[in-house]
Amino acid sequence: MTERLTAGDPAPEFTLPTDNGDTLTLKDLRGRKVILYVYPAAMTPGCTKQACDFRDSLGSLQAAGYEVVGISPDTPAKLAKFRERDAITFPLVSDRDKSVLTGYGAFGEKQMYGKTVTGVIRSTFVIDENGAIEHAFYNVKATGHVAKLRRDLGID
Repeated sequence: MTERLTAGDPAPEFTLPTDNGDTLTLKDLRGRKVILYVYPAAMTPGCTKQACDFRDSLGSLQAAGYEVVGISPDTPAKLAKFRERDAITFPLVSDRDKSVLTGYGAFGEKQMYGKTVTGVIRSTFVIDENGAIEHAFYNVKATGHVAKLRRDLGID
């Protein structure tokens, strides 16, 4: 079983390629609150719905002091297509070897259609300005999760 993070744990550091050819590190975001959300595959129906929900809520999330970053095992090229197709306005990072996903407890065994499989566990992490986990949500739903997250964070 993959080790899960809890409030107070240090957020695992990362340096990953982005959808636009840059590199993003967690240290780059120090001093800001970060919502790091994990999704299995760009351009699939659930992942598109979730990304668009984050996109549509980005203004109020940023007004509350949060930066949003999406992470998946997709290639940077596929992430660029996803960003372009769906007008995604926040960074998408690529974790091809799934090492960062594993470090966050977001890759491992999960239940899918009644079977145990190994894969990406749809998750969201709220990271404070000092790089500590404030909230770790695992097995979140693609639809409705952003609205629930906003309520949990007291936004609007």
